[in-house]
Amino acid sequence: MGLCFKLLFVAAIVLFNADGSQAQTLKVGFYSKTCPNVETIVRNTTASFLSRAPTLAAPLLRMHFHDCFVRGCDGSVLLNSTQNSQAEKAAIPNLSLRGFQVIDAVKDAVEKVCPGVVSCADILALVARDSVNLIKGPFWQVPTGRRDGRVSLLSEALANLPPPFFNITQLKTAWQQKGLSVKDLAVLSGGHTIGNAHCPGFSNRLYNFTGQGDTDPSMDLNYIVQLRRKCKPGDTTTIVELDPGSFRTFDTSYYNFIAKRRGLLQSDAALLNDKVTKAYLDSQLNSPSPSFFKDFGVSMVKMGKIGVLTSNAGEIRKHCAVVN
Repeated sequence: MGLCFKLLFVAAIVLFNADGSQAQTLKVGFYSKTCPNVETIVRNTTASFLSRAPTLAAPLLRMHFHDCFVRGCDGSVLLNSTQNSQAEKAAIPNLSLRGFQVIDAVKDAVEKVCPGVVSCADILALVARDSVNLIKGPFWQVPTGRRDGRVSLLSEALANLPPPFFNITQLKTAWQQKGLSVKDLAVLSGGHTIGNAHCPGFSNRLYNFTGQGDTDPSMDLNYIVQLRRKCKPGDTTTIVELDPGSFRTFDTSYYNFIAKRRGLLQSDAALLNDKVTKAYLDSQLNSPSPSFFKDFGVSMVKMGKIGVLTSNAGEIRKHCAVVN
């Protein structure tokens, strides 16, 4: 019995370490004693912005994604560049991020009640959840307890953020490197049910897909005609809805457009090229009660645990844009 117990104990330690012990310390209600009203403060402050500008929901959700895919969910995407180093904000994929003023306002509101307690990384995770829920999307419990990182590098953003022209193989690899499944890829891509994209993110599909002045053969021809009217060659400023007619409401219509070969980005259209992602897409189209809302919350919680700093690692920033 003694030997069996020791073997089980060792196995438990191995499994604990394999799962990433830091992520295991996140928990729902982490601030229940130190800042019990934090989630109410976050939601009310976020709602005050979204009531005036509901289109901020998409960039706030995207900001959390961009944070977690670079150095883990440590708030590094919020840091400003310094004289000695260009931060993630300065990387091309992040130049179109919006909503930093929301995070700053939420942080200020929380600091007034609970100074030095709640991390910017946790605030970003909560704001992303509330932004989705406030525009008729799902609600999920957010495990908290993240701490803020002190490093933010432009080069790491370029190396880790999947670009809009990735094919399905590249997307699956990028997700799996972060501990996310192929199903998570299909689910989290559904976040494109809200928001917009600038023409350069997809114009190659309209004018020069293979370098021969051609179009992407996987895209619906009528949709190409529509997009060419909006995005002329060289246009860098025009924005186009990712989910036409429904880009302000969190729903399943994104998957309908993908099925009709009207996914705006190449990475959207790529969901049709894998049996797992396509099966998930089909399941949302053909079900009287799609599972997308529930699935999205599950995948967001999973993503929110990537590479987190906990315990004594990192710090609790006083201001989200600068280290203490």
